[in-house]
Order: sequence, then C-alpha cells, then structure tokens
Amino acid sequence: MCSRLPRTACLLRLIELCILLSHTAAYFGLTGREPLVFLPAPFSNEPPTGKAHLKQCEQMTLARRQKRLCRREPGLAETLRESVRLSLLECRYQFRNERWNCSLDGRGSLLKRGFKETAFLLAVSSAALSHALAKACSSGRMERCTCDDSPGIQHREAWQWGVCGDNLKYSTKFLKKFLGQKRVSKDLRAQIDSHNINVGIRAVKSGLKTTCKCHGVSGSCAVRTCWKQLSPFHDTGRLLKFRYDTALRVLSVTNAATGETELAGPRRHGQSHRSTDLVFLEDSPSFCRPSRYSPGTAGRSCAKDTSCQSLCCGRGYNTAMHLTTLSCHCQVRWCCHVECQTCVREEEVYTCKNT
Repeated sequence: MCSRLPRTACLLRLIELCILLSHTAAYFGLTGREPLVFLPAPFSNEPPTGKAHLKQCEQMTLARRQKRLCRREPGLAETLRESVRLSLLECRYQFRNERWNCSLDGRGSLLKRGFKETAFLLAVSSAALSHALAKACSSGRMERCTCDDSPGIQHREAWQWGVCGDNLKYSTKFLKKFLGQKRVSKDLRAQIDSHNINVGIRAVKSGLKTTCKCHGVSGSCAVRTCWKQLSPFHDTGRLLKFRYDTALRVLSVTNAATGETELAGPRRHGQSHRSTDLVFLEDSPSFCRPSRYSPGTAGRSCAKDTSCQSLCCGRGYNTAMHLTTLSCHCQVRWCCHVECQTCVREEEVYTCKNT
C-alpha cells in the first residue's frame, strides 16, 4: 500500500486514510459544507479500560512499531481518531471556496505527488495530531503524560484548580517518535515532506499562550496561577491556509561548503525559504474536471458575486430557488426560555455547470 510513498507521507496516509475512511467519514456523513462548529466527537473523554484499546489499535493499519506505541498507551487510539476528525473538518472549512475542497476522492494519488495541496495535507495532519495529543494529556485521557511542565505549578495543584496546561512539549516529542523522524534524508521528496510536517507542528507551537487565573477572596488575585494553553485549532488551520497561499516551489541543490543536498527556491527576505513556509515540488492541476486527484467542481455550490467565476472554471452556473426554514420572531418568556416562530424563506442557490 505504501511501497511508492516516501516514509513520512506513507505514515500520515495510513493515519488519515485508514482511520478516516473506516470511521470518520462514515460516522459524520460529511459533505464539505459543514459550519465552523466542530461536530461532537463520538469518542469518550475517558481512556478505554481493559483490553478495549488493544482492539482499537489492531483495527488501525499502522506500522509494527506504531502499533507497539499504541498498545502501550491506552488513550492513543482515540487521540489518533480525534486528530483525523480535526484535520478533516478544518481542511474542508479552509478550502470550502476553492476548486480543490479537501475531497477524499483522489487523496491517495494526491499524496504521491509534490503539489501545494499535498504540503497542506501533511502540515494540517501533523498539526492536528500534535494538538490532539497535547489536549489529551491535559484532559487526562493519556496515561503516560499529564499537564505541561510550566514552572511554579505542581500537577496536583493544576488538577485542583482546573488549570492543567496543554502539554505540547510531550506532544511534539511523542509525535516525532511516532512518525519515525530521526535523520534528514537525501531524497528530495522525503526532505520536503519532513519540512511540511514540521511546519504543521510549528504552527501549533505558535498558538501556545500563557493563561492566568486569580485565586483569593472576592477575586482579589492574592494568588495567581498561570499555565500554557493552545489556541483553538481553527486558528492553526487559518495560519496553515495562509502558508498554503504563500507556499514556495523548491528544488534540490548541493551545498558547495558541506556537500549536503538542500532545498532551494526563490529568495525572499534574504533567504530561499523559512522553516515556517510550506514548500512544494510541482504545479497543481486545475481541479476543474474529474481526475485521479479530485472529482472536479461540477455541481459545487458557489457564491454568485464572489466564487462562482473561479470555482466553475468559466463553465457558468445553474440557478435554482430553494425554500429554507429558520427560526424567527423570537421572544424571551419569563422565566426562562425563548419562544420562536418558524419562517420559510426563498433563496437562490448557485451550482457549477457540468459543461
């Protein structure tokens, strides 16, 4: 299944495809038009008991070493699923108005190429896994890690005050161990994949902020406890979408001083590319027509004044009238509920033509 894929891309494909196709897509029935309110996870907040997690690990198509890590950590299987859920929903939201809308169709072929979309998939997958691991640690769903190691706060105090910090340090260390990133490969594609995976991890790190809570009589703040907290994953997704929009095309060059193979691209800010830039090897297809990489844009909904022209690739769009129901004329009743009427509204819906 992964014989033609670089090691890093293969591992992320196994996580994304095998778990996502067998669990997430079927469970949610996703259409790509979901609002930016993450659907409730079908997974428990408590780590599986007994041998339940062993069965979950066996159901996943992971490498032998990864399965060993999964068996040793009861909360890991569900954390992997949660990371897939995060990455899928965020990817689809960020690309909801793009020709490529993070469709599952053609994703296997896409991961074999060096497109910008491949770079984003690797980055958002590693970011989601890093985020989910850190959150699982702080919520107590992972047995081998706990709160972050912020100075001046003991784990017992953290649990007492409900200020357990997100353990990104453990998350990053575990993620690199899980993905098997040890040394830099001389293979250009492997270098690019590794770079883009690290861009995702750095994007999560950039959202780590210090949050403080006051204790004392009447909120006097006589004692203040501070801890590290990750920003919402949507913030990370928005940053990675910006990285995608400004991604750089690179090629392989040999460093004359060291003899090592390096990535090089157009110089920007005095250097070819930064550690936070997404990089790619080849130009993407148009994604207008069905291909091995996507189902095309025919039938996609669009906004008449903003996205139809680009999304429909010049083929034009169909207009239809749809009736939608919504709550209206809402009033607050004493005490303490809201009563609403149901109104019907007619609205125009635009979809891209086939030809």
